[in-house]
Amino acid sequence: MIEKILASTEFIRQKHPGVPRIGLILGSGLGDLADEIENPTVLPYNSIPSFPVSTVEGHKGQLVLGTLMGKEVIAMQGRFHYYEGYDMQTVTYPVRVMKELGVEILIVTNACGGMNPKLYPGGLMLIKDHINMMGSNPLIGENLDRYGPRFPDMSRAYDPELIALGVAVGKKLEIEVKKGVYVGISGPYYMSRAELKMLRILGGDALGMSTVPETIVANHSGLRVLGISLVTDMAVADTLEPIDHSIVMAMAEESKPRFIRYVKGILEAV
Repeated sequence: MIEKILASTEFIRQKHPGVPRIGLILGSGLGDLADEIENPTVLPYNSIPSFPVSTVEGHKGQLVLGTLMGKEVIAMQGRFHYYEGYDMQTVTYPVRVMKELGVEILIVTNACGGMNPKLYPGGLMLIKDHINMMGSNPLIGENLDRYGPRFPDMSRAYDPELIALGVAVGKKLEIEVKKGVYVGISGPYYMSRAELKMLRILGGDALGMSTVPETIVANHSGLRVLGISLVTDMAVADTLEPIDHSIVMAMAEESKPRFIRYVKGILEAV
């Protein structure tokens, strides 16, 4: 695994001389933020040694490196999901590569369903904590001592200072931002009423099929994490309506300008 990570890292360094300090993982329908990166180096995943390939609609499948709001960044236009059939080590592989490239802060975004009635479609939620209901963990197996300890602490998985910054930026830009607990599920189906009731009782405010694995590995690697969820639909058990991926993509498209303005505001302030 480490040999593969180093091979991917070396390839990227040969193509892009800068050292990115901030990593961006852009969720379903949110990848257009990477189009605003200045002096970009664009690397399709299938051109990078040992890199997996994303297969989901709304995920372009490429790395974009360059400058955004004066910061050196690396952005994933499209992520990998456990439900695509990848193992957890593959899902989180890009986070290891980001660490090798010099990334210190990871901003991980997603499109999610809102379980807390105080949330609403098109709203933004800063992740203050998560519940892993995916049935697996990317740290299972031999520990990669190069990156972190066998038993990493997850009590502050999402950096408190970055959360506070996210709140402050929302106020400055007059963008309402909630805080909540994100539940990571394996997918790839939208959950039943009974399952939603269970997850709400457990303390979940929103749910989705990503983010948790990347956050675990980022913490293991010593990266500071900020998680931002875009609520695309409401998953409240008592008022649940049928949904499909097109609804998620449509809401992501509608909310994109505000999302991009918000993340750019965070990058400017961080």
